[in-house]
Amino acid sequence: MTSTLPSLASDIRLFGNVNEAMLSEFFRQQAEAKTSGPIVFELSTNGGDAEVGRRIAEELRLWQLKDTEIYFFGKTYVFSAGITIMSAIPKSRRFLTRDCELLIHERKMTATINLDGALRSCRAKVNDVLAEIESGQRLQSEGFAKLAEGTSLTAGEIETRVLDKDWYLTAQQAVDHGLVEAVI
Repeated sequence: MTSTLPSLASDIRLFGNVNEAMLSEFFRQQAEAKTSGPIVFELSTNGGDAEVGRRIAEELRLWQLKDTEIYFFGKTYVFSAGITIMSAIPKSRRFLTRDCELLIHERKMTATINLDGALRSCRAKVNDVLAEIESGQRLQSEGFAKLAEGTSLTAGEIETRVLDKDWYLTAQQAVDHGLVEAVI
């Protein structure tokens, strides 16, 4: 693996909210991408749907299993679900522009529970929400572990930081913490 970005001309460019439209655009660009040589994957995002972020990350992971070298190039802002996407690329192939900010935080959830009826049905509703929370916490821990691979941080250290408050990092701080290879 090289520690330099092979090109400033990105092969895939995604920006905006991580949502189904971004996933569709990713698939379109992936189908049109070159079939030999390294791929530079550019991302600017304020975050969005965590599950769509996981889906794009999984596609990147599978693509790399086919001996495709993919380089991550974060520009200006890579927040929230964008960190999940970045985590699919090995640390040695993660690069940021000097103006880039990262945002790492714990998963969030919005839910309103309306309990009305027999106690056992109310308990079932509460248990369903608890199961969703437990699943989210498991996925969060797995995501932090992927982000930490090959870095100077452990998943536990990342989790400790984000439980205190959302963690914003400049590009240089991301390099200093070993989360990315270099600033361009």
